[in-house]
This record gives sequence, structure tokens and C-alpha cells, in this order.
Amino acid sequence: MSKRLTILLSVLLPFAVAAQKEPEMAEQLRSDGKIYVVIAVIALIFISLCAFLVYLERRVSKLEKEIPSATSNKSDSLH
Repeated sequence: MSKRLTILLSVLLPFAVAAQKEPEMAEQLRSDGKIYVVIAVIALIFISLCAFLVYLERRVSKLEKEIPSATSNKSDSLH
């Protein structure tokens, strides 16, 4: 039991120590003010994806409405 605990601690301890340090890249971006550019680009990508999904949903809904009417027209013409 203690051997497993020792192995677990030796594996997880470096991650805990590394998590407490401030990432150098984030600190540099924050000090230069470029973090706002990064946030703006991520927000733009997210908004674009949401808009594209709304666009696709509207097209699919339109096609779904056309499908039942197309199948009912075919069945009417067969009789």
C-alpha cells in the first residue's frame, strides 16, 4: 500500500508544483497587452461557429419541411 502511495505521489507531485507557477507565456502576453488580441480572436472564432451552426440549423429545418410535402406529393401521384 505504501509503495503505491509513494509511486502515486511521485507521479502527481511534479504536476502540483507546476500548476502553482504562472505560465511565462501568459504573463508576457498580459504585460504586452496582447492577451486581449488572443481573447478577441478566440471570441471571433466562437461567434463564427455559432453563426454557422444557426445557419445550418435553418437550412436543415427548411429541408425537413420540404421532405414530407415531397413524399406526400409522390404518394398522391401514384394513386
